[in-house]
Amino acid sequence: MATDEDAERSTETNQDPSDRLGALISVVSFERQDLVTDLLTEADLNTLKHLARKGTPENSLRALTSDLAYLEAWCLAATDQALSWPAPESLTLKYVAHHLYDAAERARNPDHGMPENVELELRTRGLLRTEGPQARRKLSSWATLHRIRGEKGPFESPSLREAVKRAAKAADRPRERNSRRAITRSVLEDLLDTCRDGSPASLRDRALLLVAFGSGGRRRSELASLKVKQLIEEEPVPGLLGFGCKK
Repeated sequence: MATDEDAERSTETNQDPSDRLGALISVVSFERQDLVTDLLTEADLNTLKHLARKGTPENSLRALTSDLAYLEAWCLAATDQALSWPAPESLTLKYVAHHLYDAAERARNPDHGMPENVELELRTRGLLRTEGPQARRKLSSWATLHRIRGEKGPFESPSLREAVKRAAKAADRPRERNSRRAITRSVLEDLLDTCRDGSPASLRDRALLLVAFGSGGRRRSELASLKVKQLIEEEPVPGLLGFGCKK
């Protein structure tokens, strides 16, 4: 006999994707709407809708939606279960093993890294590109979604941090430019020349430009929401000293 829960799930499945997406409709392309609504649970969608109502920048919301859909698909393919909240540490370590593997070792040992059946499932859904997923960004999004849900995830655990650190050293992947129109030093210098009148606005703009450039490139929405408490003091970047930065 069907339960009320079964009936509710059936209603959700047959519901028009645009109705389920609601406020997210503007950040999900038409051809991906069915895929996203198929992968994301009601709890997932409610979390993302809450962010939309709170005015989260569309770029950030689009990235979180895409990353969460990928994580749900990967978890289903790898464990036959949906994501659990909070995620167990073992699941995050499995994610690292599947994504931040040593490409040279994988060439020698097919069992190294992501299993073939998991990779095939993700490629069939169009979620795994030839160049591979942006694994670290998705891991960061996973941690962000835990904080939004008020869940304490395992992302600060020593085991996970050490696994990511070691995987980064072992990974044999060429570094690629994130943007085809990435800013160059000469363009940055021209922008900084407009911030030399000593006014508070110029000091602010100069700091934002240098932080964006020195941290490897940031989206405008990330810079606009940046807080001082989120900054971590590091040794100065030698190439930036010429811009007037002091050690």
